[in-house]
Amino acid sequence: MTLHRRHAVAALSLGVPFLASGAARAADKVTILLDWFLNPDHAALVIAKTRGLFAKRGLEVDLIVPADPSAPPKLVAAGKGDYAVSYQPQLQLFVAGSDRASDALPLVRVGALVDRPLNSLVALAGGPIRTLPDLKGRKVGYSVAGFEDAILAAMLETAGLTLKDVTLVNVNFALTTALKSKQVDAVIGAFRNFELNDLEIEKLKGVAFMVETYGVPMYDELILVARASSLDVARTRNILAAIREATEWLRANPDAAWAAFAAYGGKEVANELNRRAWKDTLPLLAADPAALDRARYETFAKFLKGRGLIKRDVPVDSYVREIR
Repeated sequence: MTLHRRHAVAALSLGVPFLASGAARAADKVTILLDWFLNPDHAALVIAKTRGLFAKRGLEVDLIVPADPSAPPKLVAAGKGDYAVSYQPQLQLFVAGSDRASDALPLVRVGALVDRPLNSLVALAGGPIRTLPDLKGRKVGYSVAGFEDAILAAMLETAGLTLKDVTLVNVNFALTTALKSKQVDAVIGAFRNFELNDLEIEKLKGVAFMVETYGVPMYDELILVARASSLDVARTRNILAAIREATEWLRANPDAAWAAFAAYGGKEVANELNRRAWKDTLPLLAADPAALDRARYETFAKFLKGRGLIKRDVPVDSYVREIR
């Protein structure tokens, strides 16, 4: 469940109705494009839909699972969807473009679903990695070069190490498999609410090193983005209010919320991993999805630029909005 795993390239389904450019829709119809397969990270969206919290605000919301997890922000930027679930780092890379303003996507952050990092470095408990300095001379698994390299480098620096002190191994998204088989000694890009539970299902225990504890600035993991030029502020305010109400309810009623979530997602969602991840995910959901910490975005933009991932300074207020 890493940032980059959710960006894996796949064929885009031709059956998704919102892809028809310019298709007319009623003013109260809204599409929210998810970032990945339906999972507990989307709990507040599902509960807002199943409990009628969107509907009571005059909204008919469709939650769309993408065939290509990298596509939703691009589709929203092109006007082919209303909102997309994305990530703060991804947004900041998109709005900066490669190295020219013309490459930038016209996106704006309007809210958050998970307002803290989920990313972590995970090793097997009882193994050779007990502290970060133990990584010296060891193998670290990753999924896609770039963001994960930058995160790992920052973490290693807190232990007096660099990327040259470890051997990076591309494990092709199979993080827990690589750990179990001893192909690697640790993995970067593990989501703390999923990979640890995945290991426990296999009767193994993992230890997680949280990125924000080891040199990486705080950032929002899951956010909602919209097309800047066509942002409907009133509609967005209603969506965020529904998500806030859903979050309050599901935290107060975790078992009933899980039952509703599992019924909505069906047997592919109601599995043991998601059931275990559910209890770890609920405390991580943003209590106020409309809240915005501009300083967090400014600091993380400097981090990305310092690591060479973005080359331009982009004013934060051009791509974030606080909607109350």
